[in-house]
Amino acid sequence: MIASKLKLGDEVRVIAPARNLTEVRQDVHHHAIDFWKEKGFNLTFSKNSREVGKYHSSSIASRVEDIHEAFCDPNVKMIVTCLGGFNSNQLLPHLDYGLIAKHPKILCGYSDITALHNAIYSKTGLVTYHGPHYGTFTFDREAEYTHKKFFECVMNEDPIVVTPSKTAAKYHTIQEGTCEGTIIGGNLCTLNLLQGTPYMPDIRNKVLFLEDDNIMGDYFCYEFDRNLASLLQVEGAETIKGIVFGRFDDSCGLDAKVIRDIIQDKVPKDIPVIFGADFGHIYPMITFPIGGTVRISAKQETTEMVILTH
Repeated sequence: MIASKLKLGDEVRVIAPARNLTEVRQDVHHHAIDFWKEKGFNLTFSKNSREVGKYHSSSIASRVEDIHEAFCDPNVKMIVTCLGGFNSNQLLPHLDYGLIAKHPKILCGYSDITALHNAIYSKTGLVTYHGPHYGTFTFDREAEYTHKKFFECVMNEDPIVVTPSKTAAKYHTIQEGTCEGTIIGGNLCTLNLLQGTPYMPDIRNKVLFLEDDNIMGDYFCYEFDRNLASLLQVEGAETIKGIVFGRFDDSCGLDAKVIRDIIQDKVPKDIPVIFGADFGHIYPMITFPIGGTVRISAKQETTEMVILTH
């Protein structure tokens, strides 16, 4: 299920399912309001987005209320998140997935929002979008690339050829191969929170898009290694069709060589594995659909990636 595409003049609702709006720098907030207005959209904010509770978030009830209200409001055509954080998964047992399925909307965000993306896709079949928060559009590094890849995904239906940004320069082929399949994933450690719950999407025959942020300091590679191993032990993981790893902050110490070592003996040898695609916790970034389809061809010197349905 794919929601109607965004059109000029549409209302875009900002929600705060993790950290709240008071955590956003004021200059970023004001620049974001100007950005959306200049692009021709009506930006509005959920009622409880500034409520301050434990761990920089509003209450579970308030966050759930804002999500339900945004999906039900006929004027709202896209829902975009305020920030990531650590606790979006608290909301999953309280969401009305029947209501969400009845009122499909574009939902976009990244990082901790991975929990919402994959749970909603798992429970409803609705395609959601791993992409910028409402204020990410104001960040300077190759901003045009981030903007272009976002609006291509949420405003058009044509296939999207994913090419590297100037910052990335190229995507690295870790394993050669070709595949076509449905995308799940996002932030690896957040996705793993869904294991053993009713909200974990079926991993069988999927293409994994994976990234992570360094909250472990010098131990990041160890943490990433075991988190990946855990995901690849989920029932049906032996049937995955491909893996695309995002880009990582330099502090992570994670490059193509390290990834090659990490996936050894964990990943089927006949599937394509790509490293350094433009998504993660550094910029610029693409927007990709959780539940959409992708076609990948990975050769030693070249990679081709086309998002077919979004």
